[in-house]
Amino acid sequence: MVMDVDSDTSVQAGVASVITGSGRLDAVVAAAGWGIAGAVEDTSVDEAKAQFETNFWGCVRVVRAVLPQMRAQRSGRIVLISSIGGVIGIPFQAFYSASKFALEGYAEALAYEVAPFGIDLTLVQPGNFKTEFTARRTVVAGANGSDYAPAMGKAVAAMERDERNGAPPADVAATVARLLGDRRPPRRVSVGKTSERIGIMAKRLLPFRIFESAAKSSLGVG
Repeated sequence: MVMDVDSDTSVQAGVASVITGSGRLDAVVAAAGWGIAGAVEDTSVDEAKAQFETNFWGCVRVVRAVLPQMRAQRSGRIVLISSIGGVIGIPFQAFYSASKFALEGYAEALAYEVAPFGIDLTLVQPGNFKTEFTARRTVVAGANGSDYAPAMGKAVAAMERDERNGAPPADVAATVARLLGDRRPPRRVSVGKTSERIGIMAKRLLPFRIFESAAKSSLGVG
């Protein structure tokens, strides 16, 4: 079954077909997403909106479609695929990060609302993984010839190198499978290389100037 998360009609039809076929819906994993690269100044509002349409609003559409059934059942598991880039901003991919930061806040608030109905929600925060995401990243139309182009090229090249050398995506699948079986799943869980995941803890614990200084080289701007 194909379901386009950018379309209200497609999402509603997809979820309805699952419920019709099985009579219930116990879990949903919202994983659709893509990346856009370019300086903030060079990115048009339409390009930024397109990034949010899938990465943020796509998740919102899916969750809205499944909640009535889960609420009626008084049970359900929702797993939203966020990113370490939803905790640590990625230079020259600001709107990708912004879409994931938005997802983090949305999910945290939603979890309070649905808990009384027996619905659990977890955010999974992957680091760099070796997938087709890298080849499918879109570069904004205004990037060529921009004053930001040299720095952007360096930063995006560093990110793509890390992605191509990233962990196997099966690690994310295994994490999701484990979460769906947990009696009391956590609100957030990171997955990937330890060297990347430690950045989440470092941001929480270190003074920001120290964290920022340490993070620059890993983000391709050092």
